Amino acid sequence: MRWTTAKIRQSFLDFFAERGHTVVPSASLIPKGDPTLLFTNAGMVQFKDYFLGVRTPQHLRVANCQKCLRISGKHNDLEAVGRDTYHHTFFEMLGNWSFGDYYKDEAIRWHWELITTTWEIDPKLLHATVYKDDDEAEQIWKKLGVLLNPVLRFDKENFWQMGDTGPCGPCSEIHIDRGAAACDGRPHPGTKCGVNVDGCERYIELANLVFIQYNRDASGALMPLAKKHVDTGTGLERVAAVLQGLEQGKLLGNYDIDLFKQIIQVIERLAQSKPLDPRLAAQHPDGADIKFATVADAYIHIRAIADHARSITFLISDGVRPGNDKVEYVLKKLIRRAVRHGQMILIDGPFLGLVCESVVRAMSDGYPELIAARDEIRRVVDEAEQQALLTINEGRELLRPKILRLLQEGPGFLSGSEAFDLYDTHGVPVDFIEEELSRNQLGIDMQGFNRLMDEQKERGRAARKNDAGAPEISLGAGTASRFVGYHRYDGESEVLAADGKDGEHVAVVVAETPFYPEGGGQVGDRGVIETASGAILEVSDTRKSDGSIVHVGRILRGEAGDFARGARVKLKIDRIRRDATMLNHSATHILHYALRDILGNTVHQAGSLVDPDKLRFDFAHTGPVKDDALATIEEEINARIRENAEVTTDEMAYDDAIKAGALAFFGDKYGDRVRVVRMGDFSVELCGGTHISRTGDVGVFKLEAESGVAAGVRRIEAVTGNGALEMIRKREKILEEIGAQLGARDGAAVERLEKLLAREKELEKKLRAMEQKLAAGAGGAEAEEQVREAGGVKVVTRKLDGVDPRTMREMADRMRQKHGSCVVALGSDLGEGKVAILVAVTADLTAKIKAGDIIKQIAPIVGGTGGGRPELAQAGGRDASKLDEALAKVAALLK
Repeated sequence: MRWTTAKIRQSFLDFFAERGHTVVPSASLIPKGDPTLLFTNAGMVQFKDYFLGVRTPQHLRVANCQKCLRISGKHNDLEAVGRDTYHHTFFEMLGNWSFGDYYKDEAIRWHWELITTTWEIDPKLLHATVYKDDDEAEQIWKKLGVLLNPVLRFDKENFWQMGDTGPCGPCSEIHIDRGAAACDGRPHPGTKCGVNVDGCERYIELANLVFIQYNRDASGALMPLAKKHVDTGTGLERVAAVLQGLEQGKLLGNYDIDLFKQIIQVIERLAQSKPLDPRLAAQHPDGADIKFATVADAYIHIRAIADHARSITFLISDGVRPGNDKVEYVLKKLIRRAVRHGQMILIDGPFLGLVCESVVRAMSDGYPELIAARDEIRRVVDEAEQQALLTINEGRELLRPKILRLLQEGPGFLSGSEAFDLYDTHGVPVDFIEEELSRNQLGIDMQGFNRLMDEQKERGRAARKNDAGAPEISLGAGTASRFVGYHRYDGESEVLAADGKDGEHVAVVVAETPFYPEGGGQVGDRGVIETASGAILEVSDTRKSDGSIVHVGRILRGEAGDFARGARVKLKIDRIRRDATMLNHSATHILHYALRDILGNTVHQAGSLVDPDKLRFDFAHTGPVKDDALATIEEEINARIRENAEVTTDEMAYDDAIKAGALAFFGDKYGDRVRVVRMGDFSVELCGGTHISRTGDVGVFKLEAESGVAAGVRRIEAVTGNGALEMIRKREKILEEIGAQLGARDGAAVERLEKLLAREKELEKKLRAMEQKLAAGAGGAEAEEQVREAGGVKVVTRKLDGVDPRTMREMADRMRQKHGSCVVALGSDLGEGKVAILVAVTADLTAKIKAGDIIKQIAPIVGGTGGGRPELAQAGGRDASKLDEALAKVAALLK
């Protein structure tokens, strides 16, 4: 093949390198320092500050191939993926940029040369478009004298913007006519095929040349930029489909190109049948709900898996892990959707890791970082896929009766309250609920759901407000404050803004403050602020808000009005509290180093909390950390503490810091200038927090606990300094008390305890044997098994006296073995009015009889509730007098 995807990518970069452009690597899918975007959705995202004049570009001409994700906000192609041959969540964008250098003339001329000369596409197939008012661009096209088709003008189709706000401007596009066959049968009724006709696949865009000259603000107004720029975008997958199609003499979709073929072939091999046919519906876990009218229907799911696997692979490579917060949830959702698409084509068992490995093989030539991350990608995907399967299966089990009810009785949508209960009580994601309902031509009352969500959020906000008591402070334009507390514990300043009432919490902003605001995992400082008149504010928390540092507290002396704008104040933080917090913060850096050194470089920070009493550090890692590894980690940390290495801080450009080896953390937003904290020769991290001057200041590090907090995320809790010494003394005291109770010390106490535990286990075993023996004959005549037939099913019931639920489960197992195919119902009077009920169903009957359904109907008879699995369910109650009635109800239900 002449035009492989890799060759097209390289030919573009070489073309613009020859014309004075510096080729730069792709930025991360997670935008750096841009809170307006969740993901990098275009090539220009990393250059946005250059367009706005916030940063000065190192090079005036730049080209690259940018990995992009369009799955949120204005650009969200998720629902269209798989249903056609050209939509993607992940794609590669070829682009070249001019930062105040060349403009429309060169951009138009060079792209025409690239497309017609380098890529040798016939000019008669090409059509140029411009913005409706852009006479300049149209004249440039005409002066070139190369177009064989007239220039077309459009409105919104030829005005580009990255999001609701930000750099934007008119654009000129180059479209290709792929012939009438490309749109054969495609739906755009009442409209002839043409450029920018919605639904027409005959004419598709090859290049978009954006002339950045405005910035759209939050009000929607367009503000002219100081300099004019060029931002071009060419979809690599689309160009590959065109060039490879021309080479092969046939129409190709994006999913037919060489790169996707490598991935799709793996998916096809994993599917149970190739090609897929309608008969597979009968084998599907959702039964007759699934119908493949054609093989093409099955390939909707295959294309979706291929697309999602690319997004998943690159997100993990860029440091994202599945979770519940914004970016992390998108990854979690993509994995779940890919798994569901796999189920639709009957892929048996976990498969997504294998597909992601094929992505690494197919795309590592352009992105070598995938090779280094291959093992971590597979680990994260395998673990997340298992969790996704649980969510899907449990969610479907909860939704199935509701869907059946809606289909049989109506209405055609699930109420907001039911959807909210599934989400809030059972943890079923609302987007999953929507997807399952949609597959059955049902809807969801999202207005009702959102109302309940808003009410819950409002309750949460009210609770937080009551807890913190902080008023909403209104900051005027230009109101900002500067932190000066890295090496100071006190200072003087002027009040810039204040809010609050006497007797309530008061919020104060000053021009300069030594108080550290909560951020980067470190809690905010506490202390006092005093006015010249003697009024005192006791600061209980310090926070960030719109570029300002807000001090929150209560008036100890004076009035809230004493802290009005312009008042001079003295500020003094709680030094003991700050110092203890600094020890723990610096210890997290040493801990991070030790984890990466001992567990591997795939470990990275996933969150932290640093306060005066303890530290908590979350990190990406699969499975529990073994005890011997934890001991080694603790030893390494204390060795680095004893080393008493110097701790230094420097401020430098972000790019320089990364080149120097500094670790940056996913989810953190960094500016152009960053603070770098270096500890000896072993730790370099970007951090804005406060730190000690030497590692020896930490004193001692003592690990308290290691646990899991989410899929692929572990947590370590520890204490340092005096906190560690206090914990050691406390544990010594506990051990002394245990020894005294056992009448032995140290090793002898352990030996004595082991003997006591062994004796207890032996006694428990004897006790269980006696309980089972008593249960077998419990209740005299009342305990006789009642065997009857109802609805063609054998029903076995038995009333018991004083038999606990654990023994009841053992009895149910024996009764199912004894009677074969049957439903077993047991009820036990536990005394004091308490009742236990158990229903067990043999495996051959669970398809039509669910133990959980039965228990939910009989439990209310004895004043209780319960639930369980299809094969076994239990309930508790408070009315033993109704036990016979409840057991008799089982047979009545089956009739």
